[in-house]
Amino acid sequence: MNPNWNTFLAERGAVFDNDTVSFGARPELASAESTLMVPLTHLGLLRSRGEDSAPFLHNLFSNDVKKLAPDAAQWNSFNTPKGRMLASFLLWGTPTDHWLAVSADIQAAVLKKLSMYVLRSKVKLADVADEFVLIGLTGPLAADLAARGGLPVPADMRQAAAGGGFIVRLNASAFVLALPVADAPALFDALQALGAQAAGTAAWQLAMIRIGVPLITLATQEEFVAQMLNYELIGGVSFNKGCYPGQEIVARTQYLGKLKKRMYRVSIDTDTMPSVGTDLYTPEFGDQSAGKVVNVAPSANGGFEALAVMQMSCAEAGEAHLGSPNGPRLAFLELPYALP
Repeated sequence: MNPNWNTFLAERGAVFDNDTVSFGARPELASAESTLMVPLTHLGLLRSRGEDSAPFLHNLFSNDVKKLAPDAAQWNSFNTPKGRMLASFLLWGTPTDHWLAVSADIQAAVLKKLSMYVLRSKVKLADVADEFVLIGLTGPLAADLAARGGLPVPADMRQAAAGGGFIVRLNASAFVLALPVADAPALFDALQALGAQAAGTAAWQLAMIRIGVPLITLATQEEFVAQMLNYELIGGVSFNKGCYPGQEIVARTQYLGKLKKRMYRVSIDTDTMPSVGTDLYTPEFGDQSAGKVVNVAPSANGGFEALAVMQMSCAEAGEAHLGSPNGPRLAFLELPYALP
């Protein structure tokens, strides 16, 4: 995290805990019409620059980077040769410059791993945390507030230049701003003056859980094949591109119908924040783990909402428990997309 940005946020009431930030309120306390403005300190930002940037990333990632339009964004993943996800990304860029938003706790390791593949490619990879900060806007009026703040409002999964940075629209009510450090404080204050409510990391995590978009973190690296996280359903996998690490496993899972686990949205009635990576248990599997928590955040009426991967047969049976066979029971919630 950039120290100047952190100092500015602290002056606005932010409290930091490792890579997360809070402003003293749970995300559910905002009204249904609120636009929440969240410093995305739990995400890091990498840049790939050079004439080989697109083919370099294309050959390593699950999605088709070569065909990424200059104004488009995409979900993408970097996998092991066994098809397990090492990282998930929000990726956007131009033919020679690409930006990758990734979980901050794995950013350095991912950069090191990607750098091993550069060899003679004309591409330079860099951590740009000293240059740019990420801010999330979420809420039903987010697009209106962005427009009133003088920002462009692109279509879903599209991006546009915003001053010296970018605005990326995820869906009808969620945007990611990537801004130069020098410009971010003024825009933060301007959006707050227009009615945006400063909110903590948990608010953004809850918004992503509700739209069914997972984030790979240190606790879940190498746990899941892309389809287990519904990644092909949110447009994070291309089945028409060439080879990449793990491609054979991802393709076999898709076409031979061997997928046994899927990601579900659930609520958990407990007073203690569940940890990412906590095992899930079901009557069918007894003392054997049937799945894991992927992402979790405080929910509207107490308790928590989470994205959780589990055996599909267990989800169909409708009973799963957190942490032990007798742990808190999960309630299944709807996702905004249909599972096959």
